[in-house]
Amino acid sequence: MKLSEIRIAAGYCGPPGAANGGYVAGVLASFMAEGAAVRLQAPVPLEVPLSIHAGTNGGVELRHAATLIATAMPAPVELEVPSCPPFGAATDAASRYRGLQDHPSPGCFVCGTARADGLRIHAGPVVNGGDSCVAAPWIPDAALEGTHGRVRPEFLWAALDCPGYFALVPDFRPMVLGTFEGRVERDVRVGEPCVVLGWRLGGERRKHHAGTALYGADGRCVARAVATWVELKIGAVEGA
Repeated sequence: MKLSEIRIAAGYCGPPGAANGGYVAGVLASFMAEGAAVRLQAPVPLEVPLSIHAGTNGGVELRHAATLIATAMPAPVELEVPSCPPFGAATDAASRYRGLQDHPSPGCFVCGTARADGLRIHAGPVVNGGDSCVAAPWIPDAALEGTHGRVRPEFLWAALDCPGYFALVPDFRPMVLGTFEGRVERDVRVGEPCVVLGWRLGGERRKHHAGTALYGADGRCVARAVATWVELKIGAVEGA
């Protein structure tokens, strides 16, 4: 059964020509009551009609014509998160953001350096955190507002995406987001000073796992996610 039809604007891109995976996950998660596990099976195209269909066991499917692009299922997301670093420490970490020198996708809506209108979450290594823990400050602006001054949930999901990549890949090896399990626990207000944290959870062969968390102005966790990133084989075409 078809539930909805959407069109993802070009501005919500990740890699060139494809939508940001965290944003797409947030759109699909809006059909779940709480947490969701999203699997991205192909690059999500921009500026074309996409349909959302009811799946099995309360899940949904995202399709482009007859092609299955992504699936989402209700899921409890159990992830222990670190304590929130101070906003100033996150700002300091952002000054070491690797993307400032060389960025694989400078137009990315979440972490790109060539975007004045994106989220501009530039997560850099935390002092004494090694290469496997990154942080960034984030103050969401009015362009992200949904209702009553609250940031739309899909943007909170998007904020959880790219910091995980930068916690995993100090050398910018090409990887794509394969699965993204997350949940939003409370609202964020437009203009609220937030901190985003990403850290490595481990991996095997070409799969790498990262945890990410978003904290509000009071230091409490607002949203959390576990991502599996898949390292591309040499010669493969980069996807979503």
